[in-house]
Amino acid sequence: MEVSEQNITALSNYLRQTMSPDPAVRKPAEDFLKSVEANKGYPLLLLELLTREKEEPQIRVSAGITFKNYIKRNWRVPPDHDDLIDEKDRLTIKQQIVDLMLRSPEQIQRQLSDAISIIGREDFPDKWPNLIQDMVNYFASRDFHIINGILRTAHSIFKRYRHEFKSQALWTEIKFVLDNFAQPLQLLFEATMKLAREHASDANALKVVFSSLVLICKIFYSLNFQDLPEFFEDNMKFWMENFLVLLTSDNKILKTEDEEEAGLLEQVKSQICDNIALYAQKYDEEFQEHMPTFLEAVRHLLVTTDEKMKYDLLVSNAIQFLASVAERPRNKELFADPEALAGICGNVIVPNMRFRVSDEELFEDNPEEYIRRDIEGSDVDTRRRAASDLVKALSSMHEEVIIQLFTQYVQQMLAEYSQNPTQNWKQKDVAIYLVTSLAAKAQTQKHGITQTSALVNIGEFYKAHILPDLQATDVNERPLLKADAIKFVMTFRNQLTKDDLVQCIPLLANHLTANSIVCHSYAAHCVERLFTVRNATGGPAISRDEILGSIQKLLENLFSAMEKEGSQENEYVMKAIMRTISLLQGSVVDFVGIIMKQLMAKLMLVCKNPSKPHFNHYLFETLCVSIRNTCKATPEALCHFEECLFPAFERILGEDVQEFCPYVFQILSIMLENHKGAVDTYMNVFPHLLVPILWDRPGNIPPLIRLLQAYIEKASPLIEDEKIKGLLGVFQKLLASKTNDHEGFYLLNSMIEFMGLERITPARVKQVFVLLFTRLTSSKTTKYVKSLLVFFSLFAIKCSATTLIEIIDSVQPKLFAMVLERLFILEVQKVSGNMEKKICAVGITLILTEAPAMITQYENLWVPLLQALIGLFELPEDDTVPDDEHFIEIEDTPGYQTAYSKLMFAGKKVHDPCANVSDMKGQLAKNLQKLSIGHPGKLTPMITSGLQPEAAQFLQHYMQATNVTLV
Repeated sequence: MEVSEQNITALSNYLRQTMSPDPAVRKPAEDFLKSVEANKGYPLLLLELLTREKEEPQIRVSAGITFKNYIKRNWRVPPDHDDLIDEKDRLTIKQQIVDLMLRSPEQIQRQLSDAISIIGREDFPDKWPNLIQDMVNYFASRDFHIINGILRTAHSIFKRYRHEFKSQALWTEIKFVLDNFAQPLQLLFEATMKLAREHASDANALKVVFSSLVLICKIFYSLNFQDLPEFFEDNMKFWMENFLVLLTSDNKILKTEDEEEAGLLEQVKSQICDNIALYAQKYDEEFQEHMPTFLEAVRHLLVTTDEKMKYDLLVSNAIQFLASVAERPRNKELFADPEALAGICGNVIVPNMRFRVSDEELFEDNPEEYIRRDIEGSDVDTRRRAASDLVKALSSMHEEVIIQLFTQYVQQMLAEYSQNPTQNWKQKDVAIYLVTSLAAKAQTQKHGITQTSALVNIGEFYKAHILPDLQATDVNERPLLKADAIKFVMTFRNQLTKDDLVQCIPLLANHLTANSIVCHSYAAHCVERLFTVRNATGGPAISRDEILGSIQKLLENLFSAMEKEGSQENEYVMKAIMRTISLLQGSVVDFVGIIMKQLMAKLMLVCKNPSKPHFNHYLFETLCVSIRNTCKATPEALCHFEECLFPAFERILGEDVQEFCPYVFQILSIMLENHKGAVDTYMNVFPHLLVPILWDRPGNIPPLIRLLQAYIEKASPLIEDEKIKGLLGVFQKLLASKTNDHEGFYLLNSMIEFMGLERITPARVKQVFVLLFTRLTSSKTTKYVKSLLVFFSLFAIKCSATTLIEIIDSVQPKLFAMVLERLFILEVQKVSGNMEKKICAVGITLILTEAPAMITQYENLWVPLLQALIGLFELPEDDTVPDDEHFIEIEDTPGYQTAYSKLMFAGKKVHDPCANVSDMKGQLAKNLQKLSIGHPGKLTPMITSGLQPEAAQFLQHYMQATNVTLV
């Protein structure tokens, strides 16, 4: 696509159509733009369009967004995929994009900055070594629109250093960046600080300058995260002195009227707190001389900053700095003064644990966000979380003093609450939060609190202050305290007695009827967590018999909770239903009618708009565990599930609801695998499973393969010849992919086992072997070799070792010698998995003992193959991987794809294709004896002269254990 006026106009029209609210206009335009992505010149056309000032602003912005998404989808070229971007286009983009970004309006600049970051993640520094120097050169422009564009881009490229794993390649890249960027960044920081002083009374200029300072501080954090660079260590005084100036500055011009959104001054101070916390944590020795000054500055900042929401991140980061200092043994003396500790507790910790009006609004108006912060661990930037972390940090060094101080606060606040519960309910909230913060010394997400402090006796506190709130008849009274009480049970579930937990189940069932979304969500979450608690022997702490009396009410209230406004797709409620059914095991039969009716209604509802991935996942898990537990107790109930589910599944597959297809395939697999009679009803679905578009989505492949395996096992005679050809087409497609070749082998193995050679036809089988050797020659990987060895072995088991040898040698004369030498003998030790090893062992045994060609044509490889088989039995697995081999992850696939969400309750039983062999070593011994009878006096000399002594000794043990000898 050349850059011409005609193409520019056409592209502009298509982009305009993509913004149409009418799907009939929008969808064809989106499809067209997707279809031309592989055209040479397409990205350059987008870049040309977004620079045209005469073009409508929304079209230019749309071109910028489209370009960024194009780069995101296509710049990285995963293995097994063609490069959709022409090499000259790649080069031109890198030559032009920085300059284009800096000349663009801010909305477009941000899109291009993101695109540069994506390109940089792939190409920088090796394929784009001049990027840094190109950016640094613009610092001299003194145009802060340009400078901020560069800083924004640098930040987006460097911020990945905060979470990358340490590696030599990473160190090399960071060193390259430091050598070329650190000094210019410092000079820019110096110049920007000077401008901040010069323009202290100019609001507009100051906003631009502080925008730069925010980005400079962020870049400082990224460049210092992995290790303390020599440059920054040498210049620490300069940076820290300027950080202190910014942290203690208070320019009224930069104050904003907005009470919720942090202004530039708060953003700068917040990032500086992050920076000094990083130094206090990781480089405390080098940072030591600056520590007292910053401690004083941060304490002052915390005491003088009010509770408006816009200061939340600043206060949180400031408290986290104190926590970083307090947890280091070297700084113990800085907090040794009891009065200073009392001041921190009274002036910093307790005030920032209080439940504010803004928190109350969040609790009532945005319960999802409240829950996300409070129990999902995403509260890292909240004042409460930071205050809690500071409590733990201080108590790690000064536990006795801290417990003494907070015991007084807890008692005082609980006393205030008891005097006037209606007025002082927030005091109890803080008291519970304090107890939770200080009592929890160690915890995990899975098990809750695992170690507690001496602040309170958890059991006594529960009975005195938590249980009364749970037992109150009005579940809607003081909902925050109800939520606190439920969260307390959830948090300390391992410290409460079994009787306490069992007693809680009906109380939690009542709270599922609460109007507050937070309350009934917490109640559901707590039920789910309690059902996962284990006793000393590893079994469930709460047994199904102990709660059978509460189950009906619990299930009714769980389903009722999803009828409440705002909770129609509540993931905590659905997960609790799933866990309840799992705990019930076979007893679910008594409730399955009502359960399925509710689940099917919910499934048909969410099919229209699958917007809550976690809810949807737990919905399908619940269907799955319902089928498993019911059919285990009552196998004939499977037909009831088929009647319920088939119409919904046909709709999902017919309307191609992409998010749900992988789930449907898994549940169909379970039902088909458990089916005992005729499976004709399932055959209506079978042709749809071979449609090519389904196989273009990586998330579909594992569940589809499993489903096809179930069809092949259960309905092989019903699969027509034309469909066998389709199955082999699927295999061929998967074989070409390094990511999915093992899935192709799963399919092929099932076909060989359950269809046999004649159904597939010898001609097709030979073509399969040709494909296998072509792929082996062109793209050999360890994973592929392991899969190939298992397939060859299974083929020998199901179709005979002689047939295996004949087919391989028909591809190329004497090819089987290479297969033995370079695959079986050299690589079989790498085969992993107990079943895979068994298949290989049985298969090799048959090749050794039941293929005449091994004694006549391949006699020189007979002993080495026997040696390899004994090694497979006795030696550890060889898990080495060649240095140049890279395994591809699902995330590497280009563009958006529906991920494969494996259902926990859809686990597949391990299938043993050689179940008749229970003793592999004994089978080898017996088969060797049988072979020796046919060739008397031949095997013993070969084994004696060729087998290594240790292997010969192992073989002798096998013979003795089986009580056989060689003739």
